[in-house]
Amino acid sequence: MPDFETNTLHATRRQLLLGAAATTVSLALPRHVLAAPAHTFTHGAFDITVVSDGMLMLPPEILLPDANAEERADFLKRLGGNEKGAAVQANIPLIRHGSDLILIDTGAGPYFQASAGRLAENLKTVGVKPEEITKVVFTHVHPDHSGGTTTPDGKLLFPNAHYYVGEAEAAFWTDPAFETRQPAPLHGFAKGAQRDLGAVEDRLTLVKSGDEIVPGMAVLPTLGHTPGHLSLELAGDGNLLVTGDACTSDTIFFARPDWHFGFDTDAEIALKSRQTLLDRAASEKIKMLGYHWTYPGVGYAERNGAAYRFVPT
Repeated sequence: MPDFETNTLHATRRQLLLGAAATTVSLALPRHVLAAPAHTFTHGAFDITVVSDGMLMLPPEILLPDANAEERADFLKRLGGNEKGAAVQANIPLIRHGSDLILIDTGAGPYFQASAGRLAENLKTVGVKPEEITKVVFTHVHPDHSGGTTTPDGKLLFPNAHYYVGEAEAAFWTDPAFETRQPAPLHGFAKGAQRDLGAVEDRLTLVKSGDEIVPGMAVLPTLGHTPGHLSLELAGDGNLLVTGDACTSDTIFFARPDWHFGFDTDAEIALKSRQTLLDRAASEKIKMLGYHWTYPGVGYAERNGAAYRFVPT
């Protein structure tokens, strides 16, 4: 595993910026954050519904750390934001496979921004009760991806589910010496990760590259955003990549695959993972589903010179 102890020091300023994002960005949010009807499609043996957890408000320093003033203004306009930042979606795949009902991430719950944490509410909209979920896969345990694991009173939101997380991801966040090895701005995130992983430790499976969650759903490491970040590759119909935060924005990083994202733990490894993912998706014409992409976040990467364009399905 790469040495993230040194690399996370470079993320200190970015972590502080993101922590303040909820109060520094002021944008109008739509009254309803789940498209009606919810986007549903079939992929091989999988029936998939994209359920919204709401939106996150991110400042320019996080979204566009490499952009100059003119480029920032252009991309923020494309995102529907302003000089203070922009809103990004939180798209959670709900996947039925045989008798299993699988969630990829649990959203923010009550632990992040008030504009997110809508998963439980929107599951009701699509007729699913929390106790029906049989499996939960964490792409990583940042608070907007794992905070919905428990309710405000500490109970499991999905009491009948078994949980999966990357082996390297769990090792990083649950390191007993985390606070002495990692910079202070990450300590709060570690506490959240330890809370969420600890709540399910008796039903948690650690996974690594190539492991299958169910037949045809394989773990694909996409490191850098966090030390153990994973995507999922679903077999059938040319395959489908559920990318988590490996590529955080369809608007920004398809057009500028050479740019960094301000919230990646190891910026250079994340950049390489993102470029490799987009190159493969474009070359093999693989369908993709992105967590923070424009709802429902499903489409293809099409080459556009040295960059890409996102082609929604």
